Amino acid sequence: MSTDKTKMRRIATLLISAAAAPLLAAPTTVQTDYVPTWYEQFAKPTDSALPWTFWYWMYGNVSDEGIRLDLQAMKEASIKGFYLMPIKSAADGKGLGGDSEQLSPEWWKRMDTVFHTADSLNLEMGIHICDGFALAGGPWIKPEESMQRVVWSDTIINGGGIRNLVMPRPQKISNGYYEDITLLAYPATYCDDNKPKASVEFPFKSSKPCDIVMEYDKPFTLRSVEIVTGGNNYQAHRFKVYASDNGTDYKFVREISPARQGWQNTDALATYAIPATTARYFKFCWTPEGSNPGSEDMDAAKWKPNLKIGGLNLGSEPVIDGYEGKSGAVWRVSKYFPVDDKECVDPSKVIDLTPRLRRPSTTDAPLAFSLPKGKWHLVRIGHTSTGHTNATGGGGRGLECDKFSAAAVDKQFDNWFAAIYRHAPIDVARKVLTRLHVDSWEAGSQNWSSNFMDEFKKRRGYDLKPWLLLYAGVPLKSSEESEKVLRDIRLTIGDLVNDVFFSEVRRLADEYGVKLSTECVAPTMVSDGLRHYQFADYPMGEFWLNSPTHDKPNDMLDAVSGAHIYGKNIIQAEGFTEVRGTWDEHPAMLKRLLDHNYCIGINSIVFHVNTHNPYTDKKPGMTLDGIGTFFQRDNTWWREMPAFSSYISKTQTLLQYGRPVSDIAIYTGDEMPRRAILPERLTESLPGLFSETTLKEEAARKANIGQPLEVSPVGVTHTRNMTKAEHWVNTLNGYRYDSFNHDALDGCRIENGKLVTRGGTAYSVIVVPQARPMNPDRHIDCWNTLDSIARLGVPVIKDVWRESDLSSIGISRDASLPEGIDFTHRHADDADIYFLSNQSGKAKSFIPKFRDTRRYCYIIDAEHNRTMKVDANSEIALAADDALFYVFTDNEIDADYLYQPKHVGEMMPIDNNGWKVTFETTGKVVEMKELKDWTSFTDDNSIRYYSGHAAYETTFKRKHSPAKDESVVIDLGTVADIATVYVNGKQCGTAWRPPYTVDITQAVKKGKNSLKIVVVNTWANALQGNDEGKAPFTGIWTNGKYRRASKDLLPSGLTSPIMISK
Repeated sequence: MSTDKTKMRRIATLLISAAAAPLLAAPTTVQTDYVPTWYEQFAKPTDSALPWTFWYWMYGNVSDEGIRLDLQAMKEASIKGFYLMPIKSAADGKGLGGDSEQLSPEWWKRMDTVFHTADSLNLEMGIHICDGFALAGGPWIKPEESMQRVVWSDTIINGGGIRNLVMPRPQKISNGYYEDITLLAYPATYCDDNKPKASVEFPFKSSKPCDIVMEYDKPFTLRSVEIVTGGNNYQAHRFKVYASDNGTDYKFVREISPARQGWQNTDALATYAIPATTARYFKFCWTPEGSNPGSEDMDAAKWKPNLKIGGLNLGSEPVIDGYEGKSGAVWRVSKYFPVDDKECVDPSKVIDLTPRLRRPSTTDAPLAFSLPKGKWHLVRIGHTSTGHTNATGGGGRGLECDKFSAAAVDKQFDNWFAAIYRHAPIDVARKVLTRLHVDSWEAGSQNWSSNFMDEFKKRRGYDLKPWLLLYAGVPLKSSEESEKVLRDIRLTIGDLVNDVFFSEVRRLADEYGVKLSTECVAPTMVSDGLRHYQFADYPMGEFWLNSPTHDKPNDMLDAVSGAHIYGKNIIQAEGFTEVRGTWDEHPAMLKRLLDHNYCIGINSIVFHVNTHNPYTDKKPGMTLDGIGTFFQRDNTWWREMPAFSSYISKTQTLLQYGRPVSDIAIYTGDEMPRRAILPERLTESLPGLFSETTLKEEAARKANIGQPLEVSPVGVTHTRNMTKAEHWVNTLNGYRYDSFNHDALDGCRIENGKLVTRGGTAYSVIVVPQARPMNPDRHIDCWNTLDSIARLGVPVIKDVWRESDLSSIGISRDASLPEGIDFTHRHADDADIYFLSNQSGKAKSFIPKFRDTRRYCYIIDAEHNRTMKVDANSEIALAADDALFYVFTDNEIDADYLYQPKHVGEMMPIDNNGWKVTFETTGKVVEMKELKDWTSFTDDNSIRYYSGHAAYETTFKRKHSPAKDESVVIDLGTVADIATVYVNGKQCGTAWRPPYTVDITQAVKKGKNSLKIVVVNTWANALQGNDEGKAPFTGIWTNGKYRRASKDLLPSGLTSPIMISK
């Protein structure tokens, strides 16, 4: 056999070995030989590499004993810390509530238990900035201290001397609070209050193509249409508009298309500009054909393509297209659609009547003034609370604080986080409460505050007051000028989110000596989705399991890119949230998803979710109303969690080493709001870097012909073609990219032909994408800066790139890998570290090629804790869901620290006399001559529906002890779902995913050997049995109501012959 083939076999042997190998890699004594830092950290991961978890307390139902058990279970699972979030109040629980309402005396007693127990266990805690998980509010926030939005009333009056006019307040006043901003009058040149008759009755629904005809009794000039929806219905914003004089012959007017929008899109209706068209009949034609398949920035398109519309308000006056989003009232991005400049209001004809208003605004005294003859609009503009609260809170629930007021932020912080911090003894608080957390933004947008006009003038250089009518959608001066001012309003909102809210939160974290963890701002608050991560110590995104309608790939890219451009090394992910957990989840189901997100760029997982179970006699216990995955002490496989945690911590320690390598900086552009750019949005800018297959599949997905649907998870029907993160593996075929914003660009420098951010990340090329959905008009404000960078030697790609790689501009592929293999790359002074993950779902054999190699090459297998020296040109075999590291270094590691593959003999059926099987929870013992599925015991519900641990015991004989060059391996065959193997009383390993093989060399002996295999399945079968009145044991209870769609029981236990090597 050739040398190369020998190497291939060695590497393949390493990779197909047990998922539960004993810890063989590192000697326990320190030697004088060279041991690199990266290896030391892999052998013993630092605290930063250990997982964290979210820990939810539901409905004030909290017990001291439950707290102690929860925290002890976290410690035993190698979890370093938890983000504690109380959720809802006792009154919200419908029988589940307890006596520990947030901030009550009983709640503070529970907090005492947390601090004491966490301190004793050396666990760390993070506390959110408010009760619940979104976002920063409380009952101490007064309406005038809350998030503000602009509101107005519009009254048509005739000119002349006006006496005793009582101006109506705006209708949409929240929490009884309103403050005037201005009172303005302008000519009602195009006013026509004629109302049409609709051909349908509103609200109207349809699942088939249909027309809605609005008929006038005389010709009407249409210039705008406001869509009224009862909710967030994407299809209600998809019409082709036609006009007719006779109701038979129609001419096309325009196509209405929805703005890009997030999931929290109902704070404002949507108005569309119509080119002035005079007719008696206006037809709105709808069809599901051409529907967007859905994504995070077109959230409402994810659902069944059914039209649901509450009404059509047709207007005769010009209105700025999509002004609701453009004024920052809600997170939206829409393509520019002009209003005829001749129809824009001349600012010189706007009359300021603000001095006529009485103060305070609660006094609606009659007004007196004069206006020229003719019809006039009288617009009373003011601001009120947005009404948003931290809705998931309980005793600490209240209005969201004003994000543009440092004083309001301070008040919120002082009444929640600081109150908790001050409650504990200072030495305990400093040790335990180490993090302040700001969760994902679920509080809508804000487009006003008492200081907004001052801040606008300071930042934009001109006065906003003459342009206030833009908030009401009134076009001023010209369409282009109106759009510019509205964009400046949004830019100012984005500035204040960072310069006030996040800057103040950062200051408070520093004052209290804690680290700051922050999640995403988009797609709810108008802002730059990357910029706020400069204030975080630990940026965080989120990804979901089996929940495509709720998954957040753009959140992940925001967090990763934001962390990279601002130099934040630890990148967290709120991981594995499942919108409908069905209790059949286990670690083997999670690994591929986890590894995919490691390749995206995270390196610190935060489990979602561990829900506090106050009961000691009810299992599996309390949940976040069925939202999972259930990382909690009473899940069946929690005892086996350390095996999964070990893989996580060893992987994360290497992914935290050095700096990320991303060749390409993709410029986000200067539209507002903005965020990181999804891979799918680059196919039109960088088509050459995508495979032809990918380009064709993406074109078909976007076409969405027939609007196919699917169900996932159970009971949730949605579009099949929506954006899904798992479709994007090694997106740019060997190049990694980050999104890159204007703020980061301003702080960059050029070094050695690369663009280096102030955070220290270096990029070899900048790409300015073509127009795309989140920047449809390709707003770029920095062409001169980009041209200067190009002149200094950093390539800038402005046009469509059709070449298959970037070698023509001096950038070779970082990694050459087959389809389905993803990667990420870290660079340090002493090593280049590549992480590879098989995302294809099938085995792959290949020879990887890497750009940044060094003298020595090592493969690191984090799952089995093995380090192995290899030839970098050897072929490797990766089974489905396998992952490994390639580490290139200039320093050789002593052989004593390396794993040396040994000979494994022929696999033979184990020679035993049957099995004694003990079911732990019930104590039932059965004898099995041959192994069989627990569900096959049709006459015994205590076994058929059993969920939990069962111990299989037997003995076997071995003719000789293992030789020095021999490994003895046991193959468990098919396992449902996790197995831990003991030989002669010694634990040999936990097999938590295929292949279920365990190395037993260190425990096996010549002669008679005892064998115990402890197997655990999931809760799914016991819960089904309990639901059917066939519970396998007592004490089964959960408020997690969702179950698998199939009523077939899941296989359980050991179900195939056990093999052992000779």
